[in-house]
Amino acid sequence: MLNVILAAEESEGGGAELLLPATPELIAGIIAFGIVFFFIWRWAVPAINKSLEERQRAIGGQLQEAEKTKSEADELLADYRSQIAEAKARENEILEEARAEAEQIRADLVAKAQSEADQIVARARQDAEAERAQLLSDVQADVANLSIDLAERVVGGSLDRETQRSLVDRYIAELES
Repeated sequence: MLNVILAAEESEGGGAELLLPATPELIAGIIAFGIVFFFIWRWAVPAINKSLEERQRAIGGQLQEAEKTKSEADELLADYRSQIAEAKARENEILEEARAEAEQIRADLVAKAQSEADQIVARARQDAEAERAQLLSDVQADVANLSIDLAERVVGGSLDRETQRSLVDRYIAELES
């Protein structure tokens, strides 16, 4: 290496010869480059282009498949959403039917309870009327007996009981009317 430096100092050309190759080497290099370039251009570039086109077709096919899959997924999503909407509508319909049925059952129970209450009131009125009639009959009998006793004391004698009874009953009937 020291020799190269010493040789460069001794030559007066400035060292350009060291950087540039010799002319025959330069020509051989250009011819070799041309041959390699020709073979690459002739066989390697078409193979690379073919490989790139195949890759491009494969990617295009994958993109089409992805688009197809995406559209199928969108259709499924729309179908699921419509099914969910139908299910919610059916749920609302069932709830509405249940509410209507519950309201009908409530109305039936209220009507039945009202009917039973009316029957109880009617029986109570009948019982009260029967009780009133019984009490009135008892009171009439008591009034008749008291009247007869009072008449016997006033008259001082005895009237026949049957005659007195008919007189008292007639008097009570007049009072009722």
